[in-house]
Amino acid sequence: MTRTLDIWWDGHLVGQLTQNQHGELGFAYAPEWLSDEEAQPLSASLPKRAEPFTRRECRPFFGGLLPEEGQRDAAAQALGVSRANDFALLDRLGGDVAGALQLLPPGKAPTTPALDQQPTPLDDAGLIRVLDALPVRPLLAGEEGLRLSLAGAQSKVPVVLVDGAVALPAPGQPTTHILKPPISRFTATTENEAFVMRLAAAIGLDVAPVEARTVQDRTLLLVQRYDRAIGDDGFVRRIHQEDFCQALGVPPETKYASEGGPTFKDCFALLRRVAARPAVDVLKLLDAVIFNVIAGNADAHGKNFSILYDAEGPRLAPLYDLLATVAYPDLSPKFAMKIGKRATLAELDAKSWAAFAADAGLGLPLIRRRVAEISNRVLEKAAAVAEELSRPELDRMAIEKFAETIRDRAERCALTVAGAVR
Repeated sequence: MTRTLDIWWDGHLVGQLTQNQHGELGFAYAPEWLSDEEAQPLSASLPKRAEPFTRRECRPFFGGLLPEEGQRDAAAQALGVSRANDFALLDRLGGDVAGALQLLPPGKAPTTPALDQQPTPLDDAGLIRVLDALPVRPLLAGEEGLRLSLAGAQSKVPVVLVDGAVALPAPGQPTTHILKPPISRFTATTENEAFVMRLAAAIGLDVAPVEARTVQDRTLLLVQRYDRAIGDDGFVRRIHQEDFCQALGVPPETKYASEGGPTFKDCFALLRRVAARPAVDVLKLLDAVIFNVIAGNADAHGKNFSILYDAEGPRLAPLYDLLATVAYPDLSPKFAMKIGKRATLAELDAKSWAAFAADAGLGLPLIRRRVAEISNRVLEKAAAVAEELSRPELDRMAIEKFAETIRDRAERCALTVAGAVR
């Protein structure tokens, strides 16, 4: 028996995701979607065609909509399905995913919440209940009326804001924010991510807005979703997006370059092929690469860069999930994607930047200028950003330590391009 999920985009049927009796996934575009010249493909890796896509072809995109690693395990357990069963997980979680899509059972079209279905505001006790539930029920899997999914290995849940207060969405309501509790294994990860994200914004990078909040002495990070647009009438519209692994047809399990995932050469080539303004986005990606080196964010793998398909055409999405992983000795210091053949700041030298320039298809003089510029901006802005976050309810000492570490790395990074051959 073949099972089916309908794929919807802005109220239009895109196609069907299927699972046959052997458990194999397949995807086919709907004839109406194929005949509409304005309709876009779901992914750069799934071009519009009448021929159905095999599991090998479609699984990287659809599997990439789901949580990963321990989050996937816990969600599957909470739902009573196999962790390896992408279809079963999407069936239970696919009502609100990253991007514009909704995955719904056959015969069930997308609907807006009924008048008697309103978001559920969370008071302090409600927020604590959600934070406590996430380790065993990621994305609140199994919660009455909720079908939510986000990729990633960190604990999080999509939410909405009601007069600034966090609320759980009504059934079918697009979420507008992501609530992220701290990572329990490490100290001050809320402060870490808030600082690094705000520092990136302060030096001019395009970054998802974040806010560090506290409830009963517990911290959480509230991230504004860049794949949602709120109109003047308050109506929330989903905007399509996909991460680089999805766009390149790479399964989420191999998101790291060392496992066969995207390299910087792949990423820059993808933007040149897909972006509406590739020259602009290539430079934005270059700045993001340099900033991640300075910030000590070694986890910038293929699922932590995305393409946003908005009204202006495909473009590099705002940056997200920026964390100074270098602050935690238990985490690998090696870059998820190498700069040339080097995987740490200590190893970086002029030759590695020259090799990176070749991979990125950019001139070495440009890279030298950008390294110097980004390093100088970080040195100029780090103290002010740290001061903005130094509120009594947050860990001020940790924030100052993050700032100190990143300023030191900025100085060291600036030196790595010295003597680079033109």
